[in-house]
Amino acid sequence: MALLGVPARWRHDDGSAVAEFAMVGGLLTVLTLSVIQLGLVLHIRNTVLDAAAEGARYGALADSSLSDGVARTRDLITVAIGASYARDVTASYGSYLGHPSATVTVRTPLPLIGLVGIDDGLEVVGHAAVEELE
Repeated sequence: MALLGVPARWRHDDGSAVAEFAMVGGLLTVLTLSVIQLGLVLHIRNTVLDAAAEGARYGALADSSLSDGVARTRDLITVAIGASYARDVTASYGSYLGHPSATVTVRTPLPLIGLVGIDDGLEVVGHAAVEELE
């Protein structure tokens, strides 16, 4: 099909591979970096959640206090991913599913681009049943 009014030099697809490669390469790069970022966010979330649960278990022991659980949580987070993620750790006693429990709450940055992100964008809570001596 002849294109009317289009110069002959524009009718060929010479050089289009370079443009296609640039567009597809850019799209694949963005997709790859997005998947890597999602993996980083999930790693940080799972690490902080595990530390909060471990801190709650430690604080719920009969010979421990909530401050011991908070210190344990901070230590685990600091060793695993850094001290900047262990700044806001709180603990309290309460009830969880009708049983007395220790609760450790961690508020930490949510990384959006690399490790830079929203302060206090991620909040996780760990629960543990309180151990009592009779």
